[in-house]
Amino acid sequence: MYRAGEAITGIGFWRLVIGLLGFLAYGLFRPQLFRIDRKAWVLVGLGGGALVALFEVAYQFGIAGAGVASAAALLYIAPVLVAILAKPLLGEKLTALRVVLALVVMAGAALTVQGGSHGAGAGAAAIPLPSLIQGVAGGLLAMVSFAGTTLLARYAVPRYGATQVLFLEILGGIVVLGIVLPLTGHTPLPPHTVGAWMYVLLLSLGSVLAANFLFFAAVQRIDAALTSVAATIEPVVGAVLASLLFNQALSLLGWLGLTMVVGGVATSYLSEAKTGE
Repeated sequence: MYRAGEAITGIGFWRLVIGLLGFLAYGLFRPQLFRIDRKAWVLVGLGGGALVALFEVAYQFGIAGAGVASAAALLYIAPVLVAILAKPLLGEKLTALRVVLALVVMAGAALTVQGGSHGAGAGAAAIPLPSLIQGVAGGLLAMVSFAGTTLLARYAVPRYGATQVLFLEILGGIVVLGIVLPLTGHTPLPPHTVGAWMYVLLLSLGSVLAANFLFFAAVQRIDAALTSVAATIEPVVGAVLASLLFNQALSLLGWLGLTMVVGGVATSYLSEAKTGE
């Protein structure tokens, strides 16, 4: 979609709009969706909406600037950051092993960025420095947003339910983006073609609705640690799909870094799961 000329900021905005339309349709048959207390409106709608808005824009810049694999690797520093922040915010323990693994994951993310490429083939050119800086900044902001959203979800979902939390976050994200983007000169223009609308629809159904509901469903059925371990396969899948579909190759250094990211995060949560047994 980027190559077809679609605006980075518009993609994140319109896929949220499609998700909201789905919730509004659902609310016609389940009106209790809209029975939400004031605290939830402020905490999840405003706070969570701001985090969602930041993620939607920042991650798109991360992908466009550094490539799919590198943006995914940066994003998956977030589970370790969640583990670290959970001590002061949620009272969870922080061990020396978690600190070491956090450093391993961060080093792996840096290697993945350095080993990334927008093109394929042996002679693929390295990512230009301005594009790399934009991509890294976007990926890091998306990571911080993802970590914040995860911490908020751990607090809010047991109290308000997955459906209301996701509805409020999407609604809040649309409101924030609808205000901020025009003020910064990036009015979210709708996709230009039917094909582009189809891609946005698929993004909304897959990465906005299905991904969040499946994650919340997993947390409700198995330990959160095990769910997080399963989620760390995303950057590997992203790297493989980017290589197959978009010709975005990773060098050996990049694959080493990606392995460090997945291995470090997985080891962190596996150790937590074993400790809890």
